[in-house]
Amino acid sequence: MADFSSTLLSRTIQNSQEGVADQLVELWRQVRAPFVAPLLQLAVNICLVMVVMLFMERIYMCGVLVITKLLRRTPERRYKWEPIRDDLELGNSVFPMVLVQIPMYNEREVYQLSIQAACGLSWPSERIVIQVLDDSTDPIIKNLVELECQRWAGKGINVKYEVRDNRNGYKAGALKEGMKRSYVKACDYVAIFDADFQPDPEFLLRTIPFLIHNPQLGLVQARWKFVNSNECIMTRMQEISLDYHFLVEQQVGSSTYGFFGFNGTAGVWRINAINEAGGWQDRTTVEDMDLAVRAGLKGWKFVYLNNLSVKNELPSTFKAFRNQQHRWSCGPASLFRKILPQILSNKKVHFWKKVHIIYAFFIVRKIVAHIVTFTFFCVVIPATVLVPEVHLPKWGAIYLPSIITILNAMTTPRSFHLLVFWILFENVMSLLRTKATIIGLLDLGRVNEWIVTEKLGDALKAKVSKLTKKTRLKISDRFHVTELLVGVYVFFCASYDFSFGHDLFYIYLFPQSIAFFVAGCGYIGVSVPS
Repeated sequence: MADFSSTLLSRTIQNSQEGVADQLVELWRQVRAPFVAPLLQLAVNICLVMVVMLFMERIYMCGVLVITKLLRRTPERRYKWEPIRDDLELGNSVFPMVLVQIPMYNEREVYQLSIQAACGLSWPSERIVIQVLDDSTDPIIKNLVELECQRWAGKGINVKYEVRDNRNGYKAGALKEGMKRSYVKACDYVAIFDADFQPDPEFLLRTIPFLIHNPQLGLVQARWKFVNSNECIMTRMQEISLDYHFLVEQQVGSSTYGFFGFNGTAGVWRINAINEAGGWQDRTTVEDMDLAVRAGLKGWKFVYLNNLSVKNELPSTFKAFRNQQHRWSCGPASLFRKILPQILSNKKVHFWKKVHIIYAFFIVRKIVAHIVTFTFFCVVIPATVLVPEVHLPKWGAIYLPSIITILNAMTTPRSFHLLVFWILFENVMSLLRTKATIIGLLDLGRVNEWIVTEKLGDALKAKVSKLTKKTRLKISDRFHVTELLVGVYVFFCASYDFSFGHDLFYIYLFPQSIAFFVAGCGYIGVSVPS
């Protein structure tokens, strides 16, 4: 009798559970078609529009690049360039006065590299000023940087060690304060290098002549060359993205409208252009882009030199990379919101240049590219497997994105075999970039957060271990809850599609969910032992 009662009770519970499950499924089916499907279809259509915008922008830029190559429209052919020749009568006075600024903040591992490279530039010593702008808060590092400057000054190099009693404005504040020094008034041009950048000796000899012979030019930008791109899979992924930025975006901007975003380092400015644009401003975390846009609106043109590269270091820890990407995504969105009225009311540049700055430079590349990558490929497409009433055309979900991806990867042919990993990695990072973009557009809490990108330098190479080795990391540095939650969502959609779907999206969704889990657990990049 007891066994019979127990069996009856278990069957009753099982039947009630099945009944509740059936009711939930039936409720979902009733709600799905009239309410969920129309909203999701609207989201799909909006995302498809953004994909088309991104696709047309990629095709346009690649087309311009091909034409530029075929016509051999190199900077040396579009602008006058002649080497600075020695003059027996004038002597070294034929060389203009150049200021070299090196802003740094607690750069223990790399401060010597940048100072040494700047002091090794081929330029008459009496016609150059090396200005080290040290905002370090660590007194030991501060003392090391000062001693390094004194060492080079003892060799006859004109090195100025400058400090402030605060960090107001961060990098922009340091550069602005440096420009106020009395000796800067004698300078015509300023070259800027971040603390991990190492220009070759002929850098000034190849860039300054453009500014001397072309009074309309305000900026000469060089390419970045990554010394640690082979350090880990994360640095290889960064190389693919940044190679496209320099080889395509910067070259196209330079060859069409003479406008592109200053990269904040490895460039030479005409000081008059900086002053006319209003100087350095710290209203956003992208002071370099802010200055470039304002100078562009004043009519100044920029030239990008793809055949001149400056060695630098990519962030190789996931924490440093996340901080950098937050700043690089939030800053442009914030700047767009603040500078849009100034662009619209500008009378000095022609209509199509304003269209280029607003639509191509800001909306497509700085806003749409981030938002559509996350919302479409990590939210909307997974959701469509749960709502079969939604129509998702393959041209928008597969074909156009594939072409966009291939065009991106073509700039780094040595990493073409890593294309799948790059897609998954970029989709994961689009979550952080989308959040940062929204923060910038809406002027929310972390909009002006500035965290200096950590550089490991050569001194720490022996201490750095891959994440396959045991190292101690803070829980907050290791785990990222948002990425883990998105990974769970994508994995659930993949499992549903595998069980009930017909479009085979699970082939993409399962690896993508794993990528989110890997990132959420912090198993990306290298780890610095405590």
